[in-house]
Amino acid sequence: MSNSTKPHPSEALFGGEKPFPLIPACEHFAGSEKLILKALSLQESIGQVFDITCDCEDGAASGQERDHAEMIVRVLNSEANKYQMAGARIHDYTHPAWKQDIDILVGGAGKVLSYITIPKCTDISQAKEMIAYLQKMATFHGIERVIPVHILIETHGALNQVHEIAKLPWLQVLDFGLMDFVSAHHGAIPASAMRSPGQFDHRLLARAKTEVVSAALANGVVPAHNVTLDLKNVETTYSDASRARNEFGFMRMWSIYPTQIQAIVDAMKPNFDEVADAANILLTAQAADWGPIQYAGELHDRATYRYFWEVLQKAKLTNVAISEEANVAFFN
Repeated sequence: MSNSTKPHPSEALFGGEKPFPLIPACEHFAGSEKLILKALSLQESIGQVFDITCDCEDGAASGQERDHAEMIVRVLNSEANKYQMAGARIHDYTHPAWKQDIDILVGGAGKVLSYITIPKCTDISQAKEMIAYLQKMATFHGIERVIPVHILIETHGALNQVHEIAKLPWLQVLDFGLMDFVSAHHGAIPASAMRSPGQFDHRLLARAKTEVVSAALANGVVPAHNVTLDLKNVETTYSDASRARNEFGFMRMWSIYPTQIQAIVDAMKPNFDEVADAANILLTAQAADWGPIQYAGELHDRATYRYFWEVLQKAKLTNVAISEEANVAFFN
């Protein structure tokens, strides 16, 4: 029997359990129509390695909330949204426009909207109400798919309840919001901690980031790291993304400037040698009907296969080269 007719790892290794979300490692924020269109064009030129978050919260001028949401719907339904890799951040629970945002976005672009991001919850009850309203509007508009939800953890209340928030329905991502979180400490955390190295070394911030990642991963949700304020220094962005990934376990990061995108992807992508090992191990395992194998003098079984299958999928998402044999066997 050829490898192509043997069980695929997604079938052989996960046995019906909820799969971990496999989404791009970079999320780029864009607030205006011009910047959203520029970001959509970038997806075509550098590859489908990042999502775009169309921003209602900070993007819409006061009084222009309806027009802004309708603009996002128009752009998402246009030919410019070729890969349908764009979501939207709505207004927070205290803002009168949050329901209107959902009405317009779900009613007009619910079939192509990649996700909805909810900011500034101070209590889980707010998140529950907003998700319930999103689900209600999806049903009302005949949208049968789940619209993934991303929730920003950027207040004391949200951090205190982060492990419960991580269990909410439709949740795909927990985002850490650094600037609002620092501001909520009334000067106890200095402004310098909005940048590196303080954002990683200050004990209150290290604790908060660790809690967000822990809650996310324990509940099959992707933890996403905050922005880098330095817009022009690619090395700073790369360093921040690398520390977020390797020291704290974040698996996604925000970008707020086009040159940050590739730096984040490069820092978050798996090591090339590990990708090569993953491909070889999985091909050997598939040929052995997913029983235990030896590879390079080491024992591997279903536990390590699961790890290496996720490595291989992340490699695919970040444009790391994969052998042709593995491509044909697993991604054809």
